[in-house]
Amino acid sequence: MKLSNLEKYNDIVIQMHNNPDADAVGSGYALYKYFQSQGKKVRLVYGGFSKITKSNICLMIDKLGIPVEFINDTDVTIPLPELLLTVDCQYGEGNVQHIDAANVAMVDHHNTGRKSDDMCEIRSNLVSCSTICYDLLKAEGYDANQDIAVATALYYGLFMDSNELSEVRHPLERDMLDLLTIDEQLLNRLTHANFTLEEFETAGMAMLRYHYNESKRLAIIKARPCDPNILGLVGDFVLQVDSIDVCIIFNELPEGYKLSVRSCIPEATANDMAEYLVVGIGDGGGHLNKAGGFISRGKFQEMYGDMSIDTYIFSRSEKYYDSCDVVYASDGIADTAGFALYKKLPSVCGYVKTLDFMEPGTECRVRTYEGDVDVKASEEIYVMIGLLGEVYPIERDKFEHKYEAMEEAFHKEYEYPPSVVDVAQGKKYALLPYAKQCVRKAGACIYAKRLEIPTKVFSKWNYENYMYGKVGDYICYAPNDKNDVYIVKKKIFEETYLLEG
Repeated sequence: MKLSNLEKYNDIVIQMHNNPDADAVGSGYALYKYFQSQGKKVRLVYGGFSKITKSNICLMIDKLGIPVEFINDTDVTIPLPELLLTVDCQYGEGNVQHIDAANVAMVDHHNTGRKSDDMCEIRSNLVSCSTICYDLLKAEGYDANQDIAVATALYYGLFMDSNELSEVRHPLERDMLDLLTIDEQLLNRLTHANFTLEEFETAGMAMLRYHYNESKRLAIIKARPCDPNILGLVGDFVLQVDSIDVCIIFNELPEGYKLSVRSCIPEATANDMAEYLVVGIGDGGGHLNKAGGFISRGKFQEMYGDMSIDTYIFSRSEKYYDSCDVVYASDGIADTAGFALYKKLPSVCGYVKTLDFMEPGTECRVRTYEGDVDVKASEEIYVMIGLLGEVYPIERDKFEHKYEAMEEAFHKEYEYPPSVVDVAQGKKYALLPYAKQCVRKAGACIYAKRLEIPTKVFSKWNYENYMYGKVGDYICYAPNDKNDVYIVKKKIFEETYLLEG
């Protein structure tokens, strides 16, 4: 969906879900300002049984001058609009006040099974709706930084929906954080207006009621219904206990269950644990130390019937510890059973020399789908760009052994254009303007094995400490170097490699 495609409508109502949070308000306000700039008649509304009372949201609306309107559940005062655009929610869902409309469009990051089309932009791989709106604005050439209120609203939306940035994982989210110019003073005020005395009491009661697994040094806590950010606050505090390495805290919401995970050990990272807990029934992810997730009530009941959420969290979290292999590239591949020789299909890829756009010694951060990878620009470091937009650093000697370099420019469109960030300057460089073509040399092969259980590979490159492979992905190593170990995602592998012989 493109925002410009909606400009044929002149009367637009942007609707947030009932009792909107910072992400809904930030998303709605950004789209409100965009359509207003296009000369449209726009309203920003929400419904339900009660007005916003959350202290930080009230402060956000007041200080940023956001024109939010409350539509009472029993007295809908919205005339039939040409277009109803829901943000951070989807039309017809239980947490969205019904409003009749001639046409309906949606922008959301929740996974309800609905797919993107000309009137819907649904991206469940992103942690916030604000990030989607930021990307939609950018696609239309609308600079969010031209209005500091819009930039701050979008930033705060991502900030809050990612548990204060601890669950940020997609390169687009990291770009957004790097590039937005915001009101830092207001953000500081907002982050210190999150909790009331009643919520403070909820946090204290939660910490008094915990389940502890001594052998795994794991604490599990169920909190009573509260703002999801309280979960992260409790988790951060609990992880300071000397006998606890991992903490999972969860609570019940009307539409499901919110999880927050904290970890201080690489063997059981927070993002892996969160993804493991929600697989098939929700969404989750984040960073090594801090992550979160959401379990859909409907999907949970469909898959697990009458099982209580408490029983599920306790049993599932303990199973996690036996669910993953760990491979250290420094140890090499000792057991080659199950590996087979594969050759790369003849195709044109892209490559960029780091010195083509950075000075020698510059610390640069390559934005890959496995996470950020920090390298130093030099004659010996290149960046590869695959057919599906995957990027990864490669040493010059290995590049010259595997690929034939060409001088022709490499042109291709991707959902997320590959990029590198100058760490010291905070400047982002798009790679495609510097990319040239290369082709795999004949006879160049790798050994690979399909993963039967999730695997963490601690490679020579610092992929936020490891590369993570899911079931169906492939673990690979170079025939002449068993220490050159890495993960290749299933889709990428099966479209670019062929079994030799």
